[in-house]
Amino acid sequence: MRSYQIYSIENEVADYYYGRERMFYDLFLQYLYVSGSLKEIIRKQINYITKPFPILNIHHLLNQSFLRKSEMIWDGEKYLSKRNSSENGVELQIREQMLILHAWGHFDSESIFLEALKKYDGRLLAIDIENERFGWIKPLKERKFV
Repeated sequence: MRSYQIYSIENEVADYYYGRERMFYDLFLQYLYVSGSLKEIIRKQINYITKPFPILNIHHLLNQSFLRKSEMIWDGEKYLSKRNSSENGVELQIREQMLILHAWGHFDSESIFLEALKKYDGRLLAIDIENERFGWIKPLKERKFV
Protein backbone atom coordinates (compact mmCIF):
# COMPACT_ATOMS: atom_id res chain seq x y z
CA MET A 1 0.00 0.00 0.00
CA ARG A 2 1.12 3.51 -0.78
CA SER A 3 0.18 6.25 1.68
CA TYR A 4 0.68 9.88 0.75
CA GLN A 5 0.42 12.84 3.05
CA ILE A 6 -0.47 15.87 0.96
CA TYR A 7 0.33 19.32 2.33
CA SER A 8 -0.48 22.80 1.09
CA ILE A 9 2.83 24.67 1.25
CA GLU A 10 3.01 28.44 1.79
CA ASN A 11 3.65 30.24 -1.51
CA GLU A 12 6.96 31.85 -0.55
CA VAL A 13 8.31 28.61 0.90
CA ALA A 14 7.22 26.58 -2.14
CA ASP A 15 8.84 29.07 -4.52
CA TYR A 16 12.09 29.15 -2.55
CA TYR A 17 12.41 25.38 -2.07
CA TYR A 18 11.25 24.34 -5.55
CA GLY A 19 13.73 21.72 -6.74
CA ARG A 20 14.77 20.92 -3.17
CA GLU A 21 11.80 18.76 -2.21
CA ARG A 22 14.12 16.33 -0.41
CA MET A 23 14.40 18.92 2.38
CA PHE A 24 10.64 18.75 2.95
CA TYR A 25 10.78 14.96 2.98
CA ASP A 26 13.62 15.00 5.53
CA LEU A 27 11.69 17.41 7.77
CA PHE A 28 8.54 15.28 7.80
CA LEU A 29 10.59 12.11 8.29
CA GLN A 30 12.41 13.60 11.28
CA TYR A 31 9.10 14.58 12.83
CA LEU A 32 8.08 10.92 12.91
CA TYR A 33 11.22 9.71 14.66
CA VAL A 34 12.16 12.41 17.16
CA SER A 35 10.63 13.13 20.55
CA GLY A 36 10.58 15.76 23.25
CA SER A 37 11.42 19.39 22.59
CA LEU A 38 12.89 18.64 19.15
CA LYS A 39 9.54 17.22 18.03
CA GLU A 40 7.83 20.40 19.21
CA ILE A 41 10.31 22.56 17.26
CA ILE A 42 9.78 20.52 14.09
CA ARG A 43 5.99 20.68 14.57
CA LYS A 44 6.21 24.48 14.71
CA GLN A 45 8.34 24.49 11.54
CA ILE A 46 5.79 22.30 9.76
CA ASN A 47 2.94 24.57 10.89
CA TYR A 48 4.90 27.59 9.62
CA ILE A 49 5.52 26.20 6.12
CA THR A 50 2.08 24.62 5.59
CA LYS A 51 -1.35 26.13 5.16
CA PRO A 52 -4.58 24.58 6.40
CA PHE A 53 -6.87 23.20 3.73
CA PRO A 54 -10.19 24.94 3.20
CA ILE A 55 -12.16 21.74 3.69
CA LEU A 56 -15.34 22.98 2.02
CA ASN A 57 -13.41 24.01 -1.10
CA ILE A 58 -11.78 20.58 -1.33
CA HIS A 59 -15.16 18.86 -0.95
CA HIS A 60 -16.62 21.12 -3.63
CA LEU A 61 -13.74 20.38 -6.03
CA LEU A 62 -14.02 16.63 -5.50
CA ASN A 63 -17.81 16.69 -5.77
CA GLN A 64 -17.54 18.49 -9.09
CA SER A 65 -14.91 16.04 -10.30
CA PHE A 66 -16.37 12.73 -9.15
CA LEU A 67 -19.74 12.51 -7.52
CA ARG A 68 -21.73 13.60 -10.55
CA LYS A 69 -19.95 10.93 -12.57
CA SER A 70 -20.64 8.38 -9.83
CA GLU A 71 -16.96 7.40 -9.72
CA MET A 72 -16.49 8.14 -6.01
CA ILE A 73 -18.54 7.92 -2.88
CA TRP A 74 -18.22 9.89 0.35
CA ASP A 75 -18.74 7.67 3.38
CA GLY A 76 -18.64 10.46 5.95
CA GLU A 77 -14.91 10.07 6.59
CA LYS A 78 -13.27 9.62 3.20
CA TYR A 79 -13.77 9.46 -0.53
CA LEU A 80 -13.66 5.93 -1.94
CA SER A 81 -13.48 4.73 -5.52
CA LYS A 82 -16.45 2.63 -6.57
CA ARG A 83 -13.95 0.44 -8.42
CA ASN A 84 -12.05 -0.49 -5.24
CA SER A 85 -11.23 -4.15 -4.79
CA SER A 86 -8.81 -6.08 -2.64
CA GLU A 87 -6.22 -5.89 -5.45
CA ASN A 88 -6.64 -2.31 -6.61
CA GLY A 89 -8.11 0.86 -5.09
CA VAL A 90 -7.78 4.33 -3.66
CA GLU A 91 -9.25 6.46 -0.87
CA LEU A 92 -8.75 10.05 0.29
CA GLN A 93 -9.20 11.44 3.80
CA ILE A 94 -9.52 15.18 4.27
CA ARG A 95 -8.04 16.80 7.37
CA GLU A 96 -7.46 20.44 8.14
CA GLN A 97 -3.65 20.32 7.89
CA MET A 98 -3.26 17.53 5.32
CA LEU A 99 -4.93 15.16 2.93
CA ILE A 100 -4.17 11.47 3.30
CA LEU A 101 -4.27 9.37 0.16
CA HIS A 102 -4.11 5.56 0.40
CA ALA A 103 -3.64 3.58 -2.80
CA TRP A 104 -3.00 -0.08 -3.48
CA GLY A 105 -2.54 -2.15 -6.58
CA HIS A 106 -1.74 -0.46 -9.86
CA PHE A 107 0.42 2.66 -9.65
CA ASP A 108 -2.16 4.66 -11.57
CA SER A 109 -4.74 4.13 -8.79
CA GLU A 110 -3.90 7.42 -7.10
CA SER A 111 -3.84 9.42 -10.34
CA ILE A 112 -7.62 9.94 -10.27
CA PHE A 113 -7.32 12.08 -7.11
CA LEU A 114 -4.01 13.69 -8.05
CA GLU A 115 -5.44 14.91 -11.36
CA ALA A 116 -8.40 16.48 -9.55
CA LEU A 117 -6.13 18.12 -6.95
CA LYS A 118 -4.01 19.70 -9.71
CA LYS A 119 -7.00 21.95 -10.36
CA TYR A 120 -6.96 23.20 -6.77
CA ASP A 121 -3.46 24.55 -6.19
CA GLY A 122 0.00 24.15 -7.65
CA ARG A 123 1.67 24.20 -4.26
CA LEU A 124 0.52 20.84 -2.99
CA LEU A 125 3.33 18.54 -1.91
CA ALA A 126 2.73 14.78 -1.71
CA ILE A 127 5.01 12.73 0.54
CA ASP A 128 5.10 8.94 0.82
CA ILE A 129 7.41 8.44 3.80
CA GLU A 130 7.44 4.64 3.69
CA ASN A 131 8.45 4.37 0.03
CA GLU A 132 10.62 7.53 0.03
CA ARG A 133 8.58 9.21 -2.70
CA PHE A 134 7.76 12.89 -2.74
CA GLY A 135 6.99 15.69 -5.16
CA TRP A 136 4.66 18.45 -6.24
CA ILE A 137 1.21 17.44 -7.41
CA LYS A 138 1.46 20.10 -10.08
CA PRO A 139 5.09 21.08 -10.64
CA LEU A 140 5.70 24.81 -10.42
CA LYS A 141 6.93 26.51 -13.55
CA GLU A 142 10.56 27.49 -13.41
CA ARG A 143 11.31 31.16 -13.61
CA LYS A 144 13.39 32.28 -16.56
CA PHE A 145 15.98 34.90 -15.80
CA VAL A 146 17.22 37.02 -18.68
